[in-house]
Amino acid sequence: MKNVGTPGTPPEVGAMLQKLRLKRGLTLDDLSRAAGVSKSMLSQIEREKANPTIAVAWRLANALNVGIGELLSTDSDAPEAVHVLEPHEMPTLPGHHSGYVLRILGPMDLAGKFEWYELTLAPQGMLKSNPHDPGTMEHLTLITGSVEVEVDGTSRMLKTGGTARYAADRPHAIRNCGEEEAKAMLVVIHR
Repeated sequence: MKNVGTPGTPPEVGAMLQKLRLKRGLTLDDLSRAAGVSKSMLSQIEREKANPTIAVAWRLANALNVGIGELLSTDSDAPEAVHVLEPHEMPTLPGHHSGYVLRILGPMDLAGKFEWYELTLAPQGMLKSNPHDPGTMEHLTLITGSVEVEVDGTSRMLKTGGTARYAADRPHAIRNCGEEEAKAMLVVIHR
């Protein structure tokens, strides 16, 4: 029998809910529709900002096809050897007005220390950035296309397969000057 918490300590339903939802490949929207629980409430439960009522927990357990005891369980399985995120689970920062899309590839707990992104630039698109914190460096590796990197008024062209390394604590921009879409991997290291 699974442990459903020690006396006086409620189970952390949010972590288990998120684990079960992701294991089934469901988005918050999917689970919201299946369980009849608002997306904002699901988000609050997963972030441990709210606890579900028994009725809500019952609807969630039914939508996930598990017993309510499993949803309320405090037993934790061994961590996954490999955790896979599907493409739709990767957050994106759209800059449609400027012709870029940044897909966040790094885990959120590393944000502000070490970040990596997939950058897609439309023809003539540009990602322009204000200076980051002192000592911040960016490393841009071009996968397809050709781009121009400008740092503090100095510009350099980058061809497919090339990498530009530059101080990002100054005004900087990445421009697609070509006729085709450009894709790059962008790594940001904060010091």
